Amino acid sequence: MQLETGTVPGLANLHSHAFQRAMAGLTERRGSESDSFWTWREQMYRFVERLSPDDLEAIAALAYMEMLEAGFTWVAEFHYLHHQPDGRPYDNVAEMSQRLVAAAAEVGIGLTLLPVLYRQSGFGGQPATPGQRRFLNDRGSYARIMETQVPGGRIGIAPHSLRAVTLDDVKWAAETWRGQPAHIHVSEQTREVEDCLAAHSRRPIELLMDTVPIDEHWCLVHATHADAGERARIAKAKAVVGLCPITEANLGDGLFDVPDFLTQGGRFGVGSDSNVRISAADELRTLEYGQRLVHRRRNVLGDASQSTGRRLFDAALAGGAQAAGATDDAVVTLYTAHHRGDAVVDHWLFTADNAAIASVDRKGVRLVEQGRHRHRDRIAARYEKTLTRLLD
Repeated sequence: MQLETGTVPGLANLHSHAFQRAMAGLTERRGSESDSFWTWREQMYRFVERLSPDDLEAIAALAYMEMLEAGFTWVAEFHYLHHQPDGRPYDNVAEMSQRLVAAAAEVGIGLTLLPVLYRQSGFGGQPATPGQRRFLNDRGSYARIMETQVPGGRIGIAPHSLRAVTLDDVKWAAETWRGQPAHIHVSEQTREVEDCLAAHSRRPIELLMDTVPIDEHWCLVHATHADAGERARIAKAKAVVGLCPITEANLGDGLFDVPDFLTQGGRFGVGSDSNVRISAADELRTLEYGQRLVHRRRNVLGDASQSTGRRLFDAALAGGAQAAGATDDAVVTLYTAHHRGDAVVDHWLFTADNAAIASVDRKGVRLVEQGRHRHRDRIAARYEKTLTRLLD
């Protein structure tokens, strides 16, 4: 039966590490110690040692294609895989950045490239570990990477985290590229908060906001363990909190207090982060369901004027576009199953998931038809060849 369709704007995915798409399903085995973000990170470091520029481009193309098929039409790529496996720069220091630009252009997704500034392994200037050597840049090499051209897209800064850069590095980047999108991991894990308190006698978000002027150009990624005072400061600054509910659940990081933040006028968007699963609907559904479990009631993030799905979608649409600096012209057409009004979005987010995506058009070009990207066969075949080699 031919279903009627409804249309919504495309969402911006405000936080992605594209290469991690190839790790999906490879870290779901408990080790000898209690698993956490920190044990997962060691597995990621081992995996990343194998990736070539060709590998990165193939993996990113598949991830970006799946984003379009899931209703994301723009991606903010938090990119820290810069150099060769031994840490030496490629002849073109921006080689890996340009591969991400090429992957985005191939599939037709909008791109905000966020080259990551990474200098150290922990608070107090702890030296980088061997697993981090592909990520490291001094200010000179970072500035050269920031010259990468992103046709039709944006470039912005991404100090990795307060543990991976000095406060002077954050100030330097914020001042040098003032007015560009600025993203940072912050308060993702309780250990990060504890280490920051030990080193600076301040919590991470408090420290960040006391160090640089945080405004509407900033996206504070995760902010999971922000306390009430920090949440209030973020909301007042009109910065966006970048929530990644699927990854945060997968890593066991915790839950951001969304109801309190919204009460204060806070802004948020969602990102696929580790790309263990790519679904705009699942990100928003997981966000709401996590709050339901904590508060033991339904429709926690809805309000009297809108359905829960519609409020989630509208908030993520505005917050994602702000954080990515996205200026998109994209339409996602949904199978409605004969629903009307807000129920069209509720059906997508809470019931049908990616199966609700009928088509995606961007800049007048039909990129997805009947749920499939127009170049799916070619992109998927290249990815499978890459993955086979990586996992041998």
